[in-house]
Amino acid sequence: MTTSTDPVTIFESLESEVRSYSRSWPVTFDTAVGSHMTDIDGRTYLDFFAGAGALNYGHNNPKLKGALIEYLQRDGVVHGLDMQTAAKAEFLRTFSEIILKPRNLNYKVQFPGPTGTNSVESALKLARKVTGKEAMINFTNAFHGMTLGSLSVTGNSMKRGGAGIPLVHATPMPYDNYFDGKVPDFLWFERVLEDAGSSLNEPAAVIVETVQGEGGINPARIEWLQGLAELCKRHEILLIVDDVQMGCGRTGPFFSFEAAGIQPDIVCISKSISGYGLPMALTLIKPELDVWGPGEHNGTFRGNNPAFVTATETLRSYWTDDTLERSTVAKGLRIEEKLNELAGSLPGGLEVKGRGLARGLGFAEPELAGKTAGAAFDRGLLLETAGPDSEVAKLMPALTITDDELEEGLGIFADAVRSVVR
Repeated sequence: MTTSTDPVTIFESLESEVRSYSRSWPVTFDTAVGSHMTDIDGRTYLDFFAGAGALNYGHNNPKLKGALIEYLQRDGVVHGLDMQTAAKAEFLRTFSEIILKPRNLNYKVQFPGPTGTNSVESALKLARKVTGKEAMINFTNAFHGMTLGSLSVTGNSMKRGGAGIPLVHATPMPYDNYFDGKVPDFLWFERVLEDAGSSLNEPAAVIVETVQGEGGINPARIEWLQGLAELCKRHEILLIVDDVQMGCGRTGPFFSFEAAGIQPDIVCISKSISGYGLPMALTLIKPELDVWGPGEHNGTFRGNNPAFVTATETLRSYWTDDTLERSTVAKGLRIEEKLNELAGSLPGGLEVKGRGLARGLGFAEPELAGKTAGAAFDRGLLLETAGPDSEVAKLMPALTITDDELEEGLGIFADAVRSVVR
């Protein structure tokens, strides 16, 4: 539906200057289906953004939409706080049977609030409550959210600066390959942990992304993740995996840490857990760590029942076998192949990055990533940039994208890159 008033004027006059994506894509979107979005002028764009990872199953997925419409038409509970509802019970049963039990994972499920940062905040609070310690360990170039606790373990200086107050009780350590493979893994981390003169406060937990999304599509090696888990166990430090963006199949398996064979103490899930783009988040907690008092962490919108409905249908439709996982891995390898071909044909030291369907192309001249995203938009492709200097063009299509759509998008992307790299 359109209005008689120019939409752009409405946004510029009434919406806060904090808006960002609308500046990169200065059109007004109206409809979206699968891997395409259409603006009010009828132009259609291929989506390699997927709601920043919240739309792993595409826009308005018909399987999920049908379940949602049926639930709403029968007047199912919409807002439920943490009340017991039929929709929540069905989600918990389905999540346990399809996701947790087949993977031999034993977690209690907390509904912390509707967003990823709610899950991270609850994880940090719980780790401190369990251990009685204040300090956290995070990693260089990490991103965990925009609220104060999450910002304290986030690396990006621009985002941290928005807090307006000192962000304390967190110490950054070098992420995998931070020193280009020249320094043994965890050399500094273990040294300061064991040195009584290091001034490092004994940490309650370590929080990590297995693939850093906003930080630049940086994948940690499997052996690095295994080493981190072993270090945490040896020093009795809780391990929190932030799977907000890389979970729900983005790297192939449902959880991004599965390939490493580790079992984090706490897992943060959001973005695509509802499957439909509806706000929903989970914090998964080993049972012995579930020491919350009733209401000790809460939120008005932690019981988004329509999201429970679409989440349940998502699990039943896509996760009862390994079809989607295998497809995601194969499509990711196809992107890697095409990016390697592209990087090899152009000057400038382009770097191919990522895992699964979280991929990126890094530019030695950071401004070229933004120019590439702009050139892609002009050609009908939506993608964003990532990294501390926005130096990575980020490719995150829906997991359900067709092979033809994937090839079309990769062709547009390659053309966009060639148009800006001289």
